[in-house]
Amino acid sequence: MLEPFKLIWEYRKIIKSITINDIKAKYAGSFLGILWAFIYPILFLSVYFIVYVVIFKIRLNTMSTFDYVLLIFCGLIPWFGFSEAIGTGVNSVTSNSSLLKNTLFPVELIPVKVVFASMISQLIGMGLLMLVLIVKGYMGLAVLALPILLILQIVFSTGLVWILASLNVFFRDIGQIITVVLIMLMMVSPIAYTNEMISPQILPYMKANPLYYLITMLRDILMFNRLPGIYDFSIFLSVSVFVFYLGYFVFSRLKVVFADYV
Repeated sequence: MLEPFKLIWEYRKIIKSITINDIKAKYAGSFLGILWAFIYPILFLSVYFIVYVVIFKIRLNTMSTFDYVLLIFCGLIPWFGFSEAIGTGVNSVTSNSSLLKNTLFPVELIPVKVVFASMISQLIGMGLLMLVLIVKGYMGLAVLALPILLILQIVFSTGLVWILASLNVFFRDIGQIITVVLIMLMMVSPIAYTNEMISPQILPYMKANPLYYLITMLRDILMFNRLPGIYDFSIFLSVSVFVFYLGYFVFSRLKVVFADYV
């Protein structure tokens, strides 16, 4: 049960080094460089603001327009890390064929370093949001639970990337399909709306999406200074651990034939 965690811990220094290199390579050659990690979440938030506040004119009786924008940002933050991890991770094996023959670096860690590198946009966006929330007086002791939630997100994303990256070696269409799936998930995830805005008949279907629990719990912590509910936390914990071990099992069984297909 501890094998994947022992593997990550044993190679933690190498993972740290190649993750930093991945982040540098991502912004290398661009005029603004690392500033894009700040600009990207702000641009994304602007699009949501225009659509939901300016065009649809959504207003909540319990909060101001500015507070509603902060609520949207709370939903966008976990989406940044998750979507980048999945979008990049699905091709992580096929795009790193040279590492498949590197006996000094376990191939299982290729998706892991992709997930870690993808968290940079989320962490920067979260830092910007927390500064605003502190000024507004929203932050409280519930923020102490935030690291646990971020760890679970990494666990969940890593397991899912292991599965998708493995299957993409044999079925390259997955890399194309996942782009559409991510757009659909963004639409059905509670980024710009609360439970009160969802029809009771539809809510059970929304809860079939693991991102529902991640987004609502993070919003409770940051926006409402409220610890996640035991039920929601237990669901996301169970799903994250299950997907993590399933992904590791699938990847470790299929890795022996990766070199024949890449």
